[in-house]
Amino acid sequence: MSSAPQPTADAARRRPTFPEALAGLRAAQKPGQGVPAYTRWVNRPLARYAAAEAAAAGLTPNGVTALSAALSAAGLVVLVAAPVAPATGVVVAVLLAAGYVLDSADGQVARLTGTGSPAGEWLDHVVDAVRTPGIHLAVAAAALLHPRPGPFPAAALAVLAAAFVLVEVGQFMSQILAEQLRRKDGLAGPPAGGTLRSFLNLPTDAGVTCWIFLLWGVPVLFTPAYALLLAALAAISAVSMRRKYLGLATRPATGTTADDGAVVVPLTDRSTRHVR
Repeated sequence: MSSAPQPTADAARRRPTFPEALAGLRAAQKPGQGVPAYTRWVNRPLARYAAAEAAAAGLTPNGVTALSAALSAAGLVVLVAAPVAPATGVVVAVLLAAGYVLDSADGQVARLTGTGSPAGEWLDHVVDAVRTPGIHLAVAAAALLHPRPGPFPAAALAVLAAAFVLVEVGQFMSQILAEQLRRKDGLAGPPAGGTLRSFLNLPTDAGVTCWIFLLWGVPVLFTPAYALLLAALAAISAVSMRRKYLGLATRPATGTTADDGAVVVPLTDRSTRHVR
């Protein structure tokens, strides 16, 4: 009796159909406990559909990352180049939010297709590291380039944007490095938390930053909302950084160090902006 035919290499690499990809992604989702609410219940589900479409179209994870970066860059160009108007804010918010959807989709495509790689992880981190402060640098540039009606001077908004950059960069590095140090030493992370933490962490959610630009065309609303978001993010980040430091300080220093004494840790996983 003849044996069943074995699939060829080409068949094994067959693109999944959209329904197949979507079913596979639904069965391979990351845990959502403690993840900020917008990312958990809006962005990740939308990214699942985007990832299924990308996989069915034959896009690679790096291709999805590139599309994400392009959409975000387009949003920042509009923010800087266009006049302050409600329509400008809507376009910027939609482009940034779409870029954020694809930022979640690239990792899902990698898991679905088994095509994740250190180079892809590196690219994803670099795009995030540029995009996050880039949003606030664009706010500062737009504030200084375009007249803004209302009681708040452009310089005040530019200062808020500069402060945002400092907080975002510090938080990003704190999150990335703490994850890698814990993984290197086999340490467990802090408790993920549940639904309440997801809502408490909303100020750290990149999706909130995207959609705040719906207020861009109304400076009397945007500037106070932007300031409140900064204050909340700074407070949550300070608590998170303290928790990370205390958790790491209880462990002996066993990492390999570079010549300048910095711990050398390889990137082994795509991380997020989520504060824990």
